[in-house]
Amino acid sequence: MSTLIRLATLADADVIARYQVQLAMESENKSLDFHVVKTAVEAVFDDATKGFYLVADVEDRTVGSLLMTTEWSDWRNGDIWYIQSVFVEREFRGQGIFRKMYDRVVEMARQQEVLFLRLYVEVENEHAQQVYEALGMKRMPHYMYDVRVV
Repeated sequence: MSTLIRLATLADADVIARYQVQLAMESENKSLDFHVVKTAVEAVFDDATKGFYLVADVEDRTVGSLLMTTEWSDWRNGDIWYIQSVFVEREFRGQGIFRKMYDRVVEMARQQEVLFLRLYVEVENEHAQQVYEALGMKRMPHYMYDVRVV
């Protein structure tokens, strides 16, 4: 099985949006509006400051995706990249697809002198936590807070 990890293009927006709708249902039991999600995915391609997507192709079929976003750290004078919206089709899970995407992210981050890679994971998603820890990622000692302003 040959896997290609590549930068996504606007032509991938439909499949990425479908994956995000599936991800929300699987991970948080939330139903998202496909058209809203697709518009948001397309916005990333319209404005590179929002981030970029990587996709995983197996034999000309896209089977996974993730979103990378950037945060500037004034404490460290450098960028921190956040891995978000990770999704791999169920039948391809456990086959190293995410690992290949992660390795590509690490390679890109090193080339661009990114200081840290981070991600958020739901407290209940113990399987994902084990995957991230197996990659060498460490649990952060922070709580996340938010407030909706619009």
